[in-house]
Amino acid sequence: MNKMEERSLLDPVSVLNGAGPKRLTALNKLGINTIEDLLTFYPFRYDDLSTKNLDEIADQEKATIKGTVASEPVLARFGRKKSRLNFRFLVGQDVLMVTFFNQPYLASKIETGKEIGVYGKYDVKRQKMTGMKLFSSKANDDFVGVYRSSKDIRPNTIKQFVSQAYEQYSSLIEDVVPRSLRKKYRLLDRKQLIHDMHFPISRSAADLARRSAIFEEFFRYQAGLQFMKVRDQHSNGQIISYDNTLLKKFIAQLPFELTNAQKKVVNEICDDMHHPVHMNRLLQGDVGSGKTVVAALAMYAAVTAGFQCALMAPTEILAEQHAEKLAELFDPLNVNVALLTHSSIGKLAQKRELMTHLADGDIQIVVGTQALIQPDVIFHNLGLVVIDEQHRFGVEQRKLLRMKGTKPDVLAMTATPIPRTLAITSYGEMDVSVIDELPKNRKPVRTQWFSKKQTSEAINFLSQQIASGAQAFIVSPLIDESEMMELQNAQEVYQKMSELFKNKYKVGLLHGQLKTQEKDQVMQDFKNKEYSILVATTVVEVGIDIPNATVMMILDADRFGLAQLHQLRGRVGRGNRQSYCLLVADPKNDYGKARMDTMVQTNDGFLIAQRDLELRGPGEVLGSKQAGMPEFQVGDPVENLNILQIAQQEAYAIISDDDFERKKENTGLINYLRRTILKKPALD
Repeated sequence: MNKMEERSLLDPVSVLNGAGPKRLTALNKLGINTIEDLLTFYPFRYDDLSTKNLDEIADQEKATIKGTVASEPVLARFGRKKSRLNFRFLVGQDVLMVTFFNQPYLASKIETGKEIGVYGKYDVKRQKMTGMKLFSSKANDDFVGVYRSSKDIRPNTIKQFVSQAYEQYSSLIEDVVPRSLRKKYRLLDRKQLIHDMHFPISRSAADLARRSAIFEEFFRYQAGLQFMKVRDQHSNGQIISYDNTLLKKFIAQLPFELTNAQKKVVNEICDDMHHPVHMNRLLQGDVGSGKTVVAALAMYAAVTAGFQCALMAPTEILAEQHAEKLAELFDPLNVNVALLTHSSIGKLAQKRELMTHLADGDIQIVVGTQALIQPDVIFHNLGLVVIDEQHRFGVEQRKLLRMKGTKPDVLAMTATPIPRTLAITSYGEMDVSVIDELPKNRKPVRTQWFSKKQTSEAINFLSQQIASGAQAFIVSPLIDESEMMELQNAQEVYQKMSELFKNKYKVGLLHGQLKTQEKDQVMQDFKNKEYSILVATTVVEVGIDIPNATVMMILDADRFGLAQLHQLRGRVGRGNRQSYCLLVADPKNDYGKARMDTMVQTNDGFLIAQRDLELRGPGEVLGSKQAGMPEFQVGDPVENLNILQIAQQEAYAIISDDDFERKKENTGLINYLRRTILKKPALD
């Protein structure tokens, strides 16, 4: 073992006694690589092992009883690595039968006449106990932590390593949460909270330690985000001195009036652009709230200041739609808009010409997909980057686009409303603008849930709408038949609808296996009203704008998540006519029924997002590590939202303080940020 002054909480766990290759591998698989990892690998629950009398224990209750072994243990093995260990146990005047499953090693610890304690589930009627733990009757650990483990390492072994690590390294534990904050919120210092998380003397001690640990975990994470945010704000951004007169003139000639929410958001964005602070702003708004127009105004402002803009979309269909809308908006203003996708540039000469105009600055706005981040895409003077549906891009993809300019301002957009919890955790380093108001002419989409037996009713309603001149989407989860799931698929639905309406309406088919040009042609034909019905998969989920479509019929709707259902519903209701969403589903469980009920009850995307978060949990809502959703050890962003909000507010207040680095109580926090963000050694 190293000398004390050479020790560090970043030492590998291999320095501990007994951490041989096999155990080391098992610990590493659990995410335990360093001493600090081990010390913060907290129990996921605690067992109360305080002894009870038999008459105090309810049937099937887990409890601890003490007594005397009344018979030799009988070990029976069966199956592969399975066993049953039985013995009689004298408790006062009562004799119980105790059974331990798959713990054959306990046989050597059970001797007739020996006093022991058994923790397990008590069956009152059968006078029997299914044992879970066995310990000496002299043991006084009444409140014991239970660790997440694996088949390669036992929970007790982990606890022994934790005990050894705490004994040898506790003097090196440094507080990250400043003393004034701990006093303000009655929190334990870090050394005590780590001790009481692992070795609490009571339930109340464990509860206080857990509350302190949750705050510290959220605070550490938020401190990192706020540190990056403040550092970014203090870095030299570009001053985009836009022409406000031209911008106001552009707004005045729009064929509609901006909502109050749009006006507020435009002011926030323009204020950022006009200051030498690097803008990193998230624009979130519900489906149809008018985010694209806001982005267009921001881009036009940048163009009037002599800068270029890039808009990156997740799909070619959406990129083409954005390019078409922007070209139409900017046509009277002599602003050159170009489209750059992998399929939009057919010939090499055509691509070279576009690249030349982009590098010369002749193209002021370029819209594209990931094709924008290719090495040969060079800008003349990139000032603003707009990223649509940003959670669909990886961190590196977003970074590569930003690197195309010299610290260009960044405006990220999402049509997936983000509940407060995820906004704080996943986008905590960004300023957030919210469009929480729909345009005045938009009518809420009416949603109805049909069982599969009522499918004909839903189709009759759809047919009535088409007869009045409207169009309809029918969405199916799969393209082809699946042997694994009994779902209606798009090919089958298309054939059925074509047969049903063969003498009345034309039916189109759109799915992800079509080539890009084929998808574009189908969408263009639907937009031109050549199809009355479009059968599709979720390829229509984002961005497709068909104002004449008034019905969205979703088959097997219980197979979709809430956010996806809401996005699909957002494909209708984009014109002046009343629109409808028809959900056809027979949910098999309460979770599925709750999703259907939520869709029927509200059109509010933020309420739906919050409900989705409550039903599925934060790890599933954003769906991938690309979105930056952290994995917390002890804190739950949904259940502990109040603590999360306080941690964010306090972290920002401390780090934005001009005296932050001069206050002694911040030393531990500074060292944490140096180690994790700056990758520098701690201060002495």
